[in-house]
Amino acid sequence: MGNSGREPAAFAGLRAAVAILAVAAVALGLGGCRDVFAPSPCMPPAYTATPSEVEPGDQVTVSAPDATCGARYGRDAQVQVTVRDAARAVLLEELAPMTDDGGFTFVFTVPPATAPGEAAVMAYPYNLDWCDDTGVNNRAGAGPQTLVLVSCAERSVPLVIVAGAGT
Repeated sequence: MGNSGREPAAFAGLRAAVAILAVAAVALGLGGCRDVFAPSPCMPPAYTATPSEVEPGDQVTVSAPDATCGARYGRDAQVQVTVRDAARAVLLEELAPMTDDGGFTFVFTVPPATAPGEAAVMAYPYNLDWCDDTGVNNRAGAGPQTLVLVSCAERSVPLVIVAGAGT
């Protein structure tokens, strides 16, 4: 009996079983750190505040483009915009409409009594737990939401307030 270049049937079955287990391990996320069945990371889009240097009474536009990762915030999504002065006191905290993909435009007027210095503008999807340790957008289902931001550094963009001409 000669070996005609074919492997014994037992080895062929073992090779197939190993291949199936390897594919299953990768599919279940055992071969890496991320579950391949989980939604892809989709953080809120980066936002800007323009102009970046203003006087009290000036208007500022805070905006972000739509995310390109299919954020699915919902048709009634809102963004919460908060502005804090140099002493971290809240100057403004308002809600504005946001698209299903996270885009928004919000315009506000710098309050007249705002002290000069570097203020901070924050904008986050309202009432959604979008930030966890994996970077996955954990939007909750329909109904009342009680979730808050978790384990995230608060992102802000600077807004320099300069003394007005009349001060």
